[in-house]
Amino acid sequence: MPYHVADTAWSPRRVLRAGTAHCLEGAVFAAAALRVLGFPPLLLDLEAVQDTDHVLAVYRVRGHWGAIAKSNFSGLRYREPVYRTLRELAMSYFDDYINLRGDRTLRACSRPVSLARFDRRRPGWMTSEDDLWFIPEHLLGIPHAPLVTPAQVRGLRRVDRRSLQAGLVGHRPH
Repeated sequence: MPYHVADTAWSPRRVLRAGTAHCLEGAVFAAAALRVLGFPPLLLDLEAVQDTDHVLAVYRVRGHWGAIAKSNFSGLRYREPVYRTLRELAMSYFDDYINLRGDRTLRACSRPVSLARFDRRRPGWMTSEDDLWFIPEHLLGIPHAPLVTPAQVRGLRRVDRRSLQAGLVGHRPH
């Protein structure tokens, strides 16, 4: 499914119809699909500095976490369910989470958010024609745990040119 750059928060139904999604829409779509398959519809929000946040649909198989994600950067997508903790899963995105200057920008992550929490207040959110702005608003308002210390941040180096180019494979400019 191609990535699109837009200021939207489409429902899974609208994503399916359009055949395109950005990060948030891809994660919500994946969470809805996981729900249909019998998994809880969980999102994990990754928080960045001087960059955009990233949203993952997370799932657990035999006690290990995996993720489905849509990104304009090649290294910020799917993860196999091999991570023992959500922090370990989030940290697997660290080296590939870079901005266009080559800065490593990942700083924090949320706890998993079950989209089932919206079933009563927003029934039909998976098949709605309306944008689902209440989901990113909720993600912005919840606590995020730091993944790196201030001392670690001060010691970070920019990625080399080849690594940046590799991350940009398939990138679509805004």
